[in-house]
Amino acid sequence: MRLHRLEIEGFGPFLDRQIVDFDRFADDGIFLIAGRTGAGKSSILDAVCFGLYGGVPRYESGDKRLRSDHCAPDDISEVVIEFSTTAGRFRVTRSPEYLRPAKRGGGMTKQVSAVALEEWVDETWVGIAARAVDVAGELDMILQLSREQFLQVILLAQNRFARFLLADSKERQSLLRRLFATERFEDVQARFDERRRSAEYLLEGRLAAVNAGLQQAERMVTSTQLWGEYELDQVSSGTTEERLEKLRAALERAQYHLERRDAEGAEAETRLTAADAALTTAREEQNAQQNRDAARVAMQQLDAQQPEIAAARTTLQRARAAEALRGTISAADRAASDREKAEVAACAAREAWAAAEVELEEVTAETLEVWAEQRTSQSGEWKRAAELEQNAPNLAAQKTDAETQAVAASELVDARDAERAELPARIAELTAQRDTARRSADRADDLDRAMSAAVARRDAAVKAERLREDLKQAERSLVDASSALDDAQLALTQLRRRRLDGFAGELATALVPGEACSVCGATEHPAPAEHSDPISQDDVATAEAARDVAAKGDREALDRVTELKRELAVVDTVTEGRTAVVAEDELTATTALCAEAQVAVGTLADAEQALRETTARSAQLEKDRAEAAAALAQAREALALIAQRSTEAEAAVADARGPFGSVAERIAAVTAHVGTARALADALEESARRTTTHAEAVAEQERALDASDFDDVTAARQALLPAAEQQELDSRITSHTVQREKQRELLLALEMRALPEAPVDLGGPEDAARAARTAWTAALDAAARAKTTVEQLGELIESAAVEYAASAEQQADFAVLKSLADTIAGRSGNTHKMTLETFVLAAELEEIVAAANRRLSDMSTGRYQLQHSDALAARGAASGLGIVVFDAFTGQTRPAQSLSGGETFLSSLALALGLAEVVTARAGGIQLDTLFIDEGFGSLDGDTLDVAMRTLDELRSGGRTVGIISHVESMQEQIPAQLLVEQTDSGASRIRV
Repeated sequence: MRLHRLEIEGFGPFLDRQIVDFDRFADDGIFLIAGRTGAGKSSILDAVCFGLYGGVPRYESGDKRLRSDHCAPDDISEVVIEFSTTAGRFRVTRSPEYLRPAKRGGGMTKQVSAVALEEWVDETWVGIAARAVDVAGELDMILQLSREQFLQVILLAQNRFARFLLADSKERQSLLRRLFATERFEDVQARFDERRRSAEYLLEGRLAAVNAGLQQAERMVTSTQLWGEYELDQVSSGTTEERLEKLRAALERAQYHLERRDAEGAEAETRLTAADAALTTAREEQNAQQNRDAARVAMQQLDAQQPEIAAARTTLQRARAAEALRGTISAADRAASDREKAEVAACAAREAWAAAEVELEEVTAETLEVWAEQRTSQSGEWKRAAELEQNAPNLAAQKTDAETQAVAASELVDARDAERAELPARIAELTAQRDTARRSADRADDLDRAMSAAVARRDAAVKAERLREDLKQAERSLVDASSALDDAQLALTQLRRRRLDGFAGELATALVPGEACSVCGATEHPAPAEHSDPISQDDVATAEAARDVAAKGDREALDRVTELKRELAVVDTVTEGRTAVVAEDELTATTALCAEAQVAVGTLADAEQALRETTARSAQLEKDRAEAAAALAQAREALALIAQRSTEAEAAVADARGPFGSVAERIAAVTAHVGTARALADALEESARRTTTHAEAVAEQERALDASDFDDVTAARQALLPAAEQQELDSRITSHTVQREKQRELLLALEMRALPEAPVDLGGPEDAARAARTAWTAALDAAARAKTTVEQLGELIESAAVEYAASAEQQADFAVLKSLADTIAGRSGNTHKMTLETFVLAAELEEIVAAANRRLSDMSTGRYQLQHSDALAARGAASGLGIVVFDAFTGQTRPAQSLSGGETFLSSLALALGLAEVVTARAGGIQLDTLFIDEGFGSLDGDTLDVAMRTLDELRSGGRTVGIISHVESMQEQIPAQLLVEQTDSGASRIRV
C-alpha cells in the first residue's frame, strides 16, 4: 500500500486545510517530520489512522477530541486521504462526530460522523460507499490489514513497537492473536474440551448404569433368596466380571425354580377342570327344574285367557268388514258439506252483483264472463293514458331542465369565445419575456466562472502586493546578511593571517633555554621572535562560529528571497498584470453581472412556466369551446323532443278520462265491477258442480251397503274402529297364540327328561370347584413370579454385560481424547503448559525473530541477537512466547528489559520491521510502500544513529517511502526532505514542506 496525499482541516491542532503530498518524497525515499514539541507532528499520523480506520489509538481510552479546538461553530472537520494498492487508487473522506450550536432553539446538537469512499476510474473519482459499515467492509478487502496490523507494520507510533519487545507472554499473545487471527485455535481448544467433558459424562453415565443394573439384580436375587451359601457372604463385592458370574449362577437357580412352578401349575389346572365340569352338570339340572315349573304355571295362565281372545277376534273381524265401506261413507259426507258451502257463497255473490247496479238481460255464468272480458279489454287501453297522466309533473320538470341546460350551454359558448380572443396577445407578451430572460440566463455559467477567476485574480493581486513588500524587505535583509557574511569572512581571514604571522612569536614564547626547539631541535635560542600580536585558536574558533552564524543567516535570507520570488511568480501568473484596485473593480462588475444572471435564471423558469401554462390554456379552450357547442346542440334537441312528448300525452289523457275525474278513477271503477261479475260467475258454477257431486256420492254409498253384511249406514258406522285399535287387537291375539305354542313345546321337552321333583343341591360341587380354583390360582401366581424373576434378572444381567463391554471401548477412546484435549489446552503431560494457539503463535514468533535478527545484527555490529524462549513462567503464568537477548560479548542471554535505551530502540525497531515482514506475508504478500516511525532516535549515539540510518536507507529500496518523526538535529541535517510542523500566531498549526 502507498500513501499519495493527505488533507487535514479542523482536525487536532490544524485549523486551516493542510495538504501533504507524499508523492513529492518518492524520489528521496525518506523524509523527516520535524517541529517543536506539541506542534502536532504525531497528529499527522493520527489523521492517517483516522482517515483509514475511523479511530485514533491514543484517544481510545479517553476523550475522543478529534475536532480542532481552534474551530469556529461553522468550520468543518475533515480528513481526506488518497492511497493505492494492487486493487487501484482510492480516496477516503471522513469527518468525526462533534457538538455544534443548534440552528434552531439554541443549545448544542450533535453533528454525526460522515465517511465516503471513492475510486479513481477513467480520470475521475467514482463513489463506492457512503455508510460507515459499508466503507469499513470495502476497506477490509482493499487494505487487507486490520487496524492493529496497520499500527504494527506501517504506522509505528511512539513507544508502540517497543511495547512488543518488552511485553510478557500474555500481552504478546494478545497482540499476536489480533495480528495473525489465531482465535480459531482457541475455538479448537474449546471444542476439544467440550468433547472431553461430553465423553467423560457419557462414560461416567455408562459405568453408573452398569453398577446400577448389577445392584438391582443383586437386590432381586437377595429378595428371592437365590444366593448360594458362598455367594451370600460376598454380595456386591468383587470385580464387575466376578459379580456378573455370581449373578449368572443365581439366574440358573431361578430357571430351575421356574420349571418346578410350571409343573405344579399344570397339575392344579387338571384338578380345576374336573371340578368345574361337575359343577356345570349340577347347575344345568337345577336350571331345567326351574324352567319346567315356570312352563307349567304359564300354560295355566294362557288357558284362562282363551274366552277374552275369542271375543277380541270377533270384534276385529267386523271392524275389518266395515273398513271396506269407510271410503264411500266419508265421500258422501264431504259432498254434502261442500254443496252447502257453495250455495251460501252463490247467495253472497248475487247480493254483491245487485249492489253494482249493472243491467243484464239474463244473469248467468256465461253472460257475466262475456261482460267481464269486454270491460277488461277497455281498461287495458286506458292504462297507457293513466301512466302518461301520472308522469305529467315529471315531464314538465324535464322540459324546464332542458330549457335551463340550453341557456347555460349558450352562455358557456359565448364565454369561451371571449377568453379565446384575448390569448394570442398574452402568448406574444410571455414569449418576449422568456426570450429576454433566456439571453441573460445563458451567461450564468460563464459569469460564474468569470467571477471565480476574478476572485482568484483579486486575491492574487492582494497577495502580490503583500509579497512585493515582503520581497523588498527580504532583499534588504539579504543585503544586510550578505554584508554581515562578508564582514565575518574578512574578519576570519584576517585573524587566520594574523595567527599565521604570529606562529613564530607563539613558538618563541614556549622556548626554554637548554631544551630542544620543537621546530629545529636546537638547544640554544639566540634570537627568538617577538610575539607582538597574540591570536589564539579560540579567537579563530570564535570568528569561525560568527562566520557560520552569518553564513546561516545569509542562506536563510537567500532562501526567503528565493521562496518569495517563486510565490510572487506564481501569483503574477494568476493576476496577469492587474493591480489590486483593477482586480477589485473587475470583481465588482462581474459580481453585478453574475447577480443579474442569477435573477434571470429564476425569471426564465417563471416565464417558461407561464408560457407553457398559457399555451396549454389556449389548447384547452379550443377543446372546451367544441365541447360546449356540442352540449348546446344536444340541449336544444332534447328540449324539442320533450315538448312533442308533452303535447301527445295531454291528448291521450283527455280521451281516456271520460266523465271521471281521472283516468285512474275510471280504471278503478271498471276493475271493481269486473271483479264482482267474475266472482258471481264462479260461485254459480261451483254451486252446480257441488250439487252433482253430492248426488253421485249418495248413489255410490247405497250400492256399497247393498253388497255388504250391514243393514244400514248406522250399523256400518258403529262397527268401524280406528286403525290403532285394530292393530292393538291383532297384536294381542297373535301374541297369545305364539306364547301358548312356545310354552307348550318347552314344557313337552322338559317333561321328556324325567327330572326329579325334589330341588337339586349345589353346595358340594361349588365347594369342590372353589377349592380347586384357589389351588390353581396360587400355582399360577407362583409360576408367574418365578418367570418374572427369570426374565427381569436375565435382562438386568444381559444389559449390564452389554453396557460393561461397551464401556471398555469407550474408556479407551476417552483416554485418547482426554490426552489430546489436555495437550491442546496445555495441561497434564504438556510440560511447557503451552496451548495450541500459543504453539502456533510461537512458530510465527520464531519467524518474526529470525526476520528481526537480519537487521539487528547489523545495527548492533553483531553483538545482539533476539531469541524465542519457551521457558516456563513463574507461578503458572502464561508461557511459550518469551523473547530474550543473546549478547555475543558475554555468550549469555538476558531479558530484554536489561537493554539500555538506545539498545532497546534498535532491538524494538528491528523486531517491528521483522513483524511487518511476517504479517504482510501472512496477509497475502501485500506490498508496503509507505512506512512511518515516530520518535526514539534521540536515545542513540552518533555511530549507532548512522547504523540505524543505513537500515532505514535499505527500507526505502524498491520504491518504498519512509517517514520519520524526530527531534534529533543530525537527522535534520542528513534528511533534506522534510515536513515542518509549526505553530502560527493564532495557536493553530500548519505544515510546511
